[in-house]
Amino acid sequence: MSEESGERLAVGCAGEDWCPITTTAALVGRKWHPVILHRLMDGGPAGFNELEARVDGISSKVLSESLDDLEANDLVVRETVSETPVRVQYSLTETGASLDGVVYAMRDWGTEHLVEPDSGDGD
Repeated sequence: MSEESGERLAVGCAGEDWCPITTTAALVGRKWHPVILHRLMDGGPAGFNELEARVDGISSKVLSESLDDLEANDLVVRETVSETPVRVQYSLTETGASLDGVVYAMRDWGTEHLVEPDSGDGD
């Protein structure tokens, strides 16, 4: 998916004014994708079990599918750390790390504008 430079993603809608927004939303718009990226940004590389513990509430199946998707989109890389027993580690690619502003802006907006239901916030 990435061009040879590894810095830009090739997309069919390139050049359209709406393309950057929709492509970015497609890459990070699934429920757990931004959370996984955030945990890797804040905590650094992690094995599967460690990452699952960092992402409270995610099932192993969903984490596995999400990591596969993030890897296919060149946002996360999976590296084999040891052969016996097999141990893998996930880390951000340069492209994945470059989403820090997007992910942190999502976190900050949510912190400012979202409250728990029935929190007594004047409703």
